[in-house]
Amino acid sequence: MAERIVLNTDIRKGTINRNIYGHFAEHLGRCIYEGIWVGADSPIPNTNGIRNDVVEALKEMKIPVLRWPGGCFADEYHWKDGIGPSEERKRMINTHWGGTVENNHFGTHEFMMLCDMLQCEPYINGNVGSGTVQEMSEWVEYLTFNGVSPMAELRQKNGREEPWSVTYFGVGNENWGCGGNMRPEYYADLYRRYQTYVRNYGDNKIHRIACGANVDDYNWTEVLMREAARFMDSITLHYYTIPTGEWHNKGAATGFAADEWFSTLEKALRMDELVTRHSTIMDKYDPEKRVGLIVDEWGTWYDVEPGTNPGFLYQQNSIRDALVAGLTLNIFHKHSERVRMANIAQTINVLQAVILTEGEKMVLTPTYHVFNMYKVHQDAELLDLTIDSPVYSYEGREIPEVSASASITAEGIIHVSLCNLNHETSATLPLELRGLAVAAASVSGTVLAGSSIDAHNTFEQPEAVVPQPFTAFKLEGTALTVELPPMSVTVLEITPEA
Repeated sequence: MAERIVLNTDIRKGTINRNIYGHFAEHLGRCIYEGIWVGADSPIPNTNGIRNDVVEALKEMKIPVLRWPGGCFADEYHWKDGIGPSEERKRMINTHWGGTVENNHFGTHEFMMLCDMLQCEPYINGNVGSGTVQEMSEWVEYLTFNGVSPMAELRQKNGREEPWSVTYFGVGNENWGCGGNMRPEYYADLYRRYQTYVRNYGDNKIHRIACGANVDDYNWTEVLMREAARFMDSITLHYYTIPTGEWHNKGAATGFAADEWFSTLEKALRMDELVTRHSTIMDKYDPEKRVGLIVDEWGTWYDVEPGTNPGFLYQQNSIRDALVAGLTLNIFHKHSERVRMANIAQTINVLQAVILTEGEKMVLTPTYHVFNMYKVHQDAELLDLTIDSPVYSYEGREIPEVSASASITAEGIIHVSLCNLNHETSATLPLELRGLAVAAASVSGTVLAGSSIDAHNTFEQPEAVVPQPFTAFKLEGTALTVELPPMSVTVLEITPEA
C-alpha cells in the first residue's frame, strides 16, 4: 500500500470541542503555589496574588477549561477551609503530595478569579472520598445561588455579591484509588446520591461528571454506565504514559536512550485503544452518545528530577513530550463524537507541564508550544482523513511513523497537524487534497522539532525548542507533498482560493 495521506476536505465529521485542550491544576508541588499563586505581596509581578506572566502565557494558548483542586487532593479538600480572610484560613497537611503544609490561601474565590482572568471555564472537582453530601451541596450553592440562603450570604460576606457561572462539576476523583478505594458498585450508588444534591440554581446548569475508570478497568465503566448513566453528563478516564511501564522506575525525563523514546510513544498511542474500548461500552448504554467521555488526567509521568521533593512530581519536558501531546490530541480529535473534554496533567511545574517556573523566571515547554500550535483546531470541524503511514520500527517492534489530523474553521481555512514519531529519519508523504471546489491558494506551516531526543528548554536556554516556519512542502494543484523532520510536530494552514 502506498504511503500517503488523503484529506477529504468536503467530508466533515463533527466539531472538535475546544475543551479537549483543557488543563489541570492540583494543589501538588509547585503547581498552585509558586506556579500560579505568589501572593499580592510578592516581588514577582502579579494581579491580586496571581502571576501575570503565567496568565498571559495561558491566555495566548487559549486555555478553554481548567480543572481544580485535584486529583487526589480533591478528596481530602474541604472547601470552607479556603474562604474568608486568608490569615484566618485553616492550615492542613497535604498528605498525598509531599506532606507539606497547605495554608489554603488559594481557594474558591482565587480559583474563580483566575478563571475569569484566563477567560476559561472552571471545572471543579468535589470531595466524595472524605466529604459529605451536605458539604458538596453547599459548595454548589455558595458558587451559583443568587438569592437568600446561608451559603449565598456567606459568599457575599466574603466579598462576592453575584454568583459565579459554573458548568463543570466532578463528583469525586479516582474513587477506585486515592479517592476511597471503592468498588464500582459502591461508587455508583454514592454517585447517584451525591449528584442529586449538585443542584441547578437559576440559569446555571451543572454538567455532572462521574468518576470513571483507571486505564483499562473496563468493568468500572460497565458498572457505572449500567447503574448511573442517566444521572451523569460525562464520565472520566485517566491514563498516564510511563516509558518503562514500571511504577517505581518510570524512567528519566532527560538523558534517556532511544528505547525509552520508542516505548514512550508506543505507550502514548495506547490512548486510541483505551478510548475506543471504553466508548464501545458507553455505546451499549448510551447509543445516542449523550454522555461525554472526559480524559481529565493524561500525560507523561517520569521519575522526578534529581534533588527535588519526590512528592512534588517535578519533571523536565522535552521534544518527546511534545510528540506525546501532538499524537494524543490527534487521537482525541478522532474520537470527538465521544471525547468532549481532556485535561493534561498538569499546568505548571508538575508532570507534563506546559510552563515551568523558578522564582521570577518562567519557561514555556515544548508541550506548551504544541498546544499553542494546535489551538487552531478548537471548535473547528473535524475533516475526514486517512493515512497510510510509513512504519517506524525499533528492535522488532513497530508503530505508525506519522500521526495526523485535520480540521476546517468556520472561515474555510484548513489545518492539518502532523507528528513524525521517528527519532532518526524524516518522513516524506504526499497529501492529496480532495473535495476542494477550487485549488488551494496558499499553504503555510509551523514546525516544532528537536536537535536530540531529549531537547528541552531551560531557564538558561528558554528557546532551545521553539516553533519555526515550515517550508518543506511542495504544492501542485491539489497535490501537496510534505517532508517532516525527525521527531517533529507540524501544523499546516491551507487557504483555498476565494
